[in-house]
Amino acid sequence: MKIGIIGAGNIGGNLTRRLTALGHQVSVANSRGPHTLTALAEETGATPVTVTEAARGARVVVVTVPLKNVPDLPSGILDGAAEDVAVIDTGNYYPKERDGRIAAIEEGLTESRWTERQIGHPVVKVFNGTYAQDLLDKPRPKGDPERIAVPVAGDDEAAKRIVRDLVDELGFDTVDAGGIDESWRQQPGTPVYGLRGGVEEVTKALAAASPERPESFRA
Repeated sequence: MKIGIIGAGNIGGNLTRRLTALGHQVSVANSRGPHTLTALAEETGATPVTVTEAARGARVVVVTVPLKNVPDLPSGILDGAAEDVAVIDTGNYYPKERDGRIAAIEEGLTESRWTERQIGHPVVKVFNGTYAQDLLDKPRPKGDPERIAVPVAGDDEAAKRIVRDLVDELGFDTVDAGGIDESWRQQPGTPVYGLRGGVEEVTKALAAASPERPESFRA
């Protein structure tokens, strides 16, 4: 499958490593340009491209950039993607440490709904609470009692199915966390955020979440 990854930080870099190892055709981009991705490309076989080229022909596009940088993504970043492209959002809002105040989120809009509005396309939220190193170290075969589960939220059921199948291929179970308006259940400061648990634990953690954003994750 052709996959475009926008962002080559810890999550983006390790997804590039894993997805290429699984045989997917990966294009990877960052804000600094393809020439800065030479080492990652040589390591993985991924194709370094510009941000505007990352989605071309892609069935899945991963947006994994700091939230504050999402509005700066070029318009039309999904131009040339597959008509039914599934867009993964791994982002989190860290107003104090990184992103500054984003009024709509402070007023109650979920992080991923805000991201959807910036890029003009529905997203599937996953891996936002996953430790980047776990993408390399924690994959387990289906049925393994130590297999980690991750929540997956999104409004497009077909896109969500594609993403859940891809996560399964990466070696993790998934729990349907509902639509994007319910994705506050997996935002920073919730019980499931950073949880290394199985399906039952993740399901309970999602149910235990409070819609009130903790003070530590408010501007």
